[in-house]
Amino acid sequence: MTRQTLIDQIRKKKSFLCIGLDTDIQKIPTYLLKEKDPVFAFNKQIIDATSELCVAYKPNLAFYESQGIKGWESLQKTMDYIPKEIFTIADAKRGDIGNTSGMYARAFFDEMNFDAVTVAPYMGEDSVAPFLHFEGKWVILLALTSNKSSNDFQQLTLQPHGEKLYERVLKQSKQWGSDQNLMYVVGATQASALAEIRKIVPSHFLLVPGIGAQGGNLAEVAKFGLNDDVGLLVNSSRSIIYASPGDDFAQRAQEEAEKLQKEMSEYL
Repeated sequence: MTRQTLIDQIRKKKSFLCIGLDTDIQKIPTYLLKEKDPVFAFNKQIIDATSELCVAYKPNLAFYESQGIKGWESLQKTMDYIPKEIFTIADAKRGDIGNTSGMYARAFFDEMNFDAVTVAPYMGEDSVAPFLHFEGKWVILLALTSNKSSNDFQQLTLQPHGEKLYERVLKQSKQWGSDQNLMYVVGATQASALAEIRKIVPSHFLLVPGIGAQGGNLAEVAKFGLNDDVGLLVNSSRSIIYASPGDDFAQRAQEEAEKLQKEMSEYL
């Protein structure tokens, strides 16, 4: 998907909502366990209920890989079911030596037809470059994450210029691609850093997880993160897909997604 196509969808739906399909078979309503593919049955209802309210879906690969072959089949069915105009993100956090990264890129882009994949930058440019060679596809590079231990490395101060490690990642990596094929992960709980991040990458899209269950504040993210082309995909997972443990889970998911979409429309 091109940058302009994504922007057009955001403007059309008045939403920059990304919904994380972190589907845990132990958390879905028990009546779905009678289905041949419970995970896909759950995802299908979530998608039916929310596809008009969001512009992206982000399956977290761990939730599918944990189910072995069955999980990969559920994931592929989910990908085939998501409407084509919706941006799809493989939350895989890959990153390895070049030839291995190339195989990961082929898996997610050629075989499964994701629009984007999350990538870890620790091994440097040659581990990221293979993902950037696919036309119309995106790398979403980890920059400043929302987990508690992100300070272990990401906030370290580097010499001689006193910049943070995540700032070096942003400055260095923006030379590898462009705002047409490279986005960054910035956790919603790091909203106070968004203003400085925008000085480094003013035009790039940012994928911002952490709204909802992790406590991120949408108003702050919008205040410091929006740019002229919106430039944000704000992700919510558990607070939407697990809004209810009962048979009304899809309806409740729709209600939670609609709350976020309405708030987002106020910022656009």
